[in-house]
Amino acid sequence: MADQTAAPALTVSLASPAQRAWPETVPASGWLKPWQEAIIASETSGLRITDVLVDVGSVVTKGQTLVRLSQDSVLADLRKQAAAVETAKANLAKAKADADRARQLRTSGALSAQNITERLTDEQTAKASLESEEAALESQKIKLAQTTITAVDDGLITSRSAELGAVVSSGTELFHLVRQQRVEWQAEVSARYLSRISEGLTAHINGPDERPIQGKVRLVGPSVSTGTGRAIVYVALPVDVHPPVGLYVTGSIELTTTPALTVPEAAIVYRDGINYVFTAEENRRVRRIRVETGRRNNGEVEIISGIDQSAKVVTSGGAFLSDNDLVNIAG
Repeated sequence: MADQTAAPALTVSLASPAQRAWPETVPASGWLKPWQEAIIASETSGLRITDVLVDVGSVVTKGQTLVRLSQDSVLADLRKQAAAVETAKANLAKAKADADRARQLRTSGALSAQNITERLTDEQTAKASLESEEAALESQKIKLAQTTITAVDDGLITSRSAELGAVVSSGTELFHLVRQQRVEWQAEVSARYLSRISEGLTAHINGPDERPIQGKVRLVGPSVSTGTGRAIVYVALPVDVHPPVGLYVTGSIELTTTPALTVPEAAIVYRDGINYVFTAEENRRVRRIRVETGRRNNGEVEIISGIDQSAKVVTSGGAFLSDNDLVNIAG
């Protein structure tokens, strides 16, 4: 009879499932976009660009000069209008003097009523003319100020269409600016989670190069897409984090914290599409138990059903075991 030697027992490590407090998370994905984008445009027409002082990628401050326009024609019109104001002032002085004389002579009969009325009317006309010329002068000063185009807020220049020598029209877009360099994540989530998502919840984003970014929900979109059944959740990123806009990233939003019964990921044995763990009995034999898994976090897996906290779970070597195998327990 052939000598039958039993296979040596495998040495395994055991651990009891741990009770954790884990946040429930909602998977999400979406675009990184500017919090607010400002369009910087020309407010005047017919002037040539003489200086372009910033480019795409420039970080600017509110009031910083970005573009200068030609001032020659504007300065000439300003001087002309200033002269018109002086002329109007002289005309008013003459009309006022004539009106004052008419008022003094009103009771003497030296001037006819028609003549007195004409002089008083001339005074009022001269006043109105001066006000009109002064308003035109203010308009020219505003036009002169508009030859210097400045940043409307602190931020980052993301596009530029201003070209040296180009003649601009009123409303011509010159730059796009990400206000305060603030970027947000416009995360799409399933509509069934909307009632549980609120302002202030923490979001975790898989940023560029897989660098984690943590943000806060600032707004939950009021509508759901009829095509996808998903809604937009707007997540504010920290003010000192400036990832490139236009990237599509994934992440999650934390909901409430709930208890979780967990085992190490190495304890899970995946066979034929089913998750199992091996538990050790008092006779040093193992039993294979089917389990339902849930969340995963920091190398641990949530066990939803199959075992309880009293079980002794094989944490390593389970892939080499079969049901009822004899094992040695590591000290």
